[in-house]
Amino acid sequence: MPVDKSGSRIRQMFGEIAGRYDFMNHFLSAGTDVYWRWKTVRLAQPFNSSPILDVCTGTGDLAFAFRKKLNGTAPVYATDFTHGMLRLAEQKRSDRDVVFMEADTMSLPFRSDMFQVVSVAFGLRNVSSTIGGLKEMTRVCQPGGKVVVLEFSLPDSRLLSRIYRWYFRNILPRLGQLLVRNRQAAYEYLPQSVSEFPSGAQLTGLMEEAGLVNTSYHKLTGGIATVYLGNKP
Repeated sequence: MPVDKSGSRIRQMFGEIAGRYDFMNHFLSAGTDVYWRWKTVRLAQPFNSSPILDVCTGTGDLAFAFRKKLNGTAPVYATDFTHGMLRLAEQKRSDRDVVFMEADTMSLPFRSDMFQVVSVAFGLRNVSSTIGGLKEMTRVCQPGGKVVVLEFSLPDSRLLSRIYRWYFRNILPRLGQLLVRNRQAAYEYLPQSVSEFPSGAQLTGLMEEAGLVNTSYHKLTGGIATVYLGNKP
């Protein structure tokens, strides 16, 4: 049975885990998620003073990584449709360095061709329609700009993949529920959503269907995470 990605379920689930979201990200990845975002920003290669948009931003870590790289040379916007996540993101920022807005990635409140980079980290698989989210990200991206996706994937090594799947299915849900009690079984949803999400050439194919060209993907940490890139013609 396909995993439930309805907007109401996703919004409630992330609202329930918001307070421990950053801790769990760092804990479950042993801090590697910081490197993954750092690498994503460098692969995105922001190239001018036009604004950048990070969607499904959660508590804003990728948006802050872009802000740090740009050092004030371009404005950074970040959207999410979970109010609790945005409230925590607001608390983390310094001055007005990132503009946070409550918005659904399926219907972004921006004009077309606005952003030099449109990014998402560990959020596209939570959008109700992957191709719909990609099309909307492409719409607001400038011609010549980039759409960038950072997402979990399965390791390249067959042995490591088997260990990873076993951990994801048997240990992570129990550990997650123990540390972050919630009614939506968020850490059972995580491995289910990762296993169902298209990866590698499947995702770059969807990016091309959404209107992007020169698509590519770059595996990180043995394939546990992958960065996908596409240019808007």
